[in-house]
Amino acid sequence: MNILFSINAKFIGLTKTCIQSIVRFDKNIDFYILHHDLNQEHMDDLRNSFLGCTFHFIEVKEKVFKEFPISSRYPLEIYYRLFASDLLPDTLDRILYLDVDIVVIQSLKELYNMDFEDNLYIACSHVSENMTHLNAKRLGLNEDVPYINTGVLLMNLVALRKQLNKQDILNYVNTYKKKLVLFDQDVLTALYGDKTKLVDYRKYNLSERMMNFYNLRNPRNKMDLDWVKQNSVIIHYCGRMKPWNGRYMGCLDCFYREITG
Repeated sequence: MNILFSINAKFIGLTKTCIQSIVRFDKNIDFYILHHDLNQEHMDDLRNSFLGCTFHFIEVKEKVFKEFPISSRYPLEIYYRLFASDLLPDTLDRILYLDVDIVVIQSLKELYNMDFEDNLYIACSHVSENMTHLNAKRLGLNEDVPYINTGVLLMNLVALRKQLNKQDILNYVNTYKKKLVLFDQDVLTALYGDKTKLVDYRKYNLSERMMNFYNLRNPRNKMDLDWVKQNSVIIHYCGRMKPWNGRYMGCLDCFYREITG
């Protein structure tokens, strides 16, 4: 199994927590780390913390994206996910990208081995139908294109090497950069949302916000913590509310506490 992270040095701690949650259920994993500022100490720390895993550190130079806007709003890392198929070894056929503010609570094998059905990605959406239409208008899309959450992305690297076009991405960025809010999510949705297979966010990308939205819409069939423990695979602490900052409101932080003690 190939797992991908895109991080800088300040996220080493969260990366270790995410990996710790994964290796409880799945073994023999190759972790690929896209970065630009990790030093040997950071790399040794990860390797020594997870002796049964293999780590591949790929340093990305800023010049690789010299044509693209890079600023405090658009840091270098936002491009890593978009161009992972170019940055990773061409011997890989698929890889699962995860944000590091994630905790895994069951095996990833079912997700990892899913059939792409000729799609470039497998992912979830975190927006309602109304917000999908609004995002489509903002991004210049057909209204039925789903808005993708890029925190969990299974990548069809074979197809991406053939179909991902750097110039198309650059052209889109330059045309819509004043309208882009969540940069890589906007770009991926705009160019490849119609080539993404959607899976159930309740199982593969569950956040506290999405759990609350679901329960509001389904008062007779609410998700509770027992349902999550039995059915969900990936808990995503996206947004501002994080269990490690002392301001978490909800019940899903228990999975993070389970790992960190």
